[in-house]
Amino acid sequence: MFPERFSNLPEYAFPRLRRLLDGHAPGGQAVHMSIGEPRHAFPDWVSAVIAEHASEFANYPVNEGSPALLDAICAWVERRYGTGLTPNRVMAMNGTREGLYNAMMALCPERKRGHVPRVLMPNPFYQVYMVAAISVGAEPVFLPATRETGFLPDFSAVSAAMLNETAAVYLCSPSNPQGAVASRAYWVELIELAERYDFLVLADECYSEIYRDGPPAGALEVAQELGADPERVLIFHSLSKRSNLPGLRSGFVAGGPESIARMRQLRAYAGAPLPMPLQRAAARVWADEAHVEENRRLYREKYALADEILGDMPGYQAPEAGFFLWLPVEDGEAAALKLWQETGVRVLPGAYLSRDIDGHNPGKGYIRVALVAPKEEMASGLTRLRDCLYK
Repeated sequence: MFPERFSNLPEYAFPRLRRLLDGHAPGGQAVHMSIGEPRHAFPDWVSAVIAEHASEFANYPVNEGSPALLDAICAWVERRYGTGLTPNRVMAMNGTREGLYNAMMALCPERKRGHVPRVLMPNPFYQVYMVAAISVGAEPVFLPATRETGFLPDFSAVSAAMLNETAAVYLCSPSNPQGAVASRAYWVELIELAERYDFLVLADECYSEIYRDGPPAGALEVAQELGADPERVLIFHSLSKRSNLPGLRSGFVAGGPESIARMRQLRAYAGAPLPMPLQRAAARVWADEAHVEENRRLYREKYALADEILGDMPGYQAPEAGFFLWLPVEDGEAAALKLWQETGVRVLPGAYLSRDIDGHNPGKGYIRVALVAPKEEMASGLTRLRDCLYK
C-alpha cells in the first residue's frame, strides 16, 4: 500500500508542464527554455578518457568514489574555497539529487527534542528537498524566498521554537530559480543559528561556478572560518552545470567524517555508484578549469544579452548567478500557455516550483526561463517573450 505521507505530493514540474502545453500547437518555431539542461560544449577529451578505460565497465565500481576521483575533488575544493579536506570527508555521488535525498535518509533524527523534526527550505525550491523530508517522516517547512527577502529565506524571522525543532535546513546558493547568491555574512548568520539550535545545513551549491562577478562564498569554507562543528555543514556539487555534463551523473557531497561515513554506509545498500570509466573522466574534469572559465564567459554574454533585451521590462531583475531568469508576470501558468500558443517559446510557470502556503504561492506571478540554448536561439526566444508578454 502506498504510504499515506506521499499521498499529497504535488505532481513534478515537467509532467505538469507537458499537460499544460502539449495539447496545443506552438505558435512558431519551438524554443525550449523551460528545463535547465546545459547545452554548451563539454571538454572534447572526455569521450577519449571514457573510451580509454572502457574495459573497466567489466568491473564493479568503487562505491564511495575511487581514490583518484576523491583526490581530484579534494584538490578542487582546496583551489576553489581554500578549504582542506581529506578523502574520508567526501563521497562521490550519482549527481547531486542522490546526495540531497540520501543525506536526509542517513542523517535526519527520528525526533528532535521530543518532536517530529522540522526541515526548513526555501519557497520556491528544488522539489527533492521536500520529498526527502517527507520520506523520513519529518515536516517540511517552507520559508518564502521573495523579492522582499532578496530571493533567499529570512532566517531571522524564524521563531526560536521552530528552530529548536529543526533538524536540517536546505539552502541553494546560487539559488534556483532566482539566481540569488548567499553572501558570506548570510552564511555566517545561518551557520551560527545551526550551531546554537543544533541543526544541519545542507548547502546545494551546484550552480556555484556560473556567476557574473566574483565567485560565490561557500558554506563549508565559512563554517571552517567560524570554527563550527565539522559535522554541521554538508555541501553538494556536480559536473552537470559546471562542466555541461548532466548525463555523466557525477557529483559529490563533502562534510564531517561521521556524516560521510553514515552516508557511505547507506549507499552501500541503496546507492548507484558511478561506473569506473565515468569516474576516470570525472577526475580529469574536476582537475581542469579552462573549460569552466570558457563556460562562464558564454553565460556572461547571455546575461548581458538578457539585460539588453529585457532590462526595460517592469520588475526585471538580472540574476547574480546561475542560468535562469525569474520573470514577473500576472499569472505564470497563463503566461506560459500564451507564450507557447502565440510564439512557440516554452517556459516553466513559477508556481510549479513553489508550494501554496496559507493560500499564497510565491511563484505564481513568475515564469522561469533557462538561458541554456545557443546565444542566437536564446536571443530569438527572449525577444519573442518580451513582445508577447510585456508589450
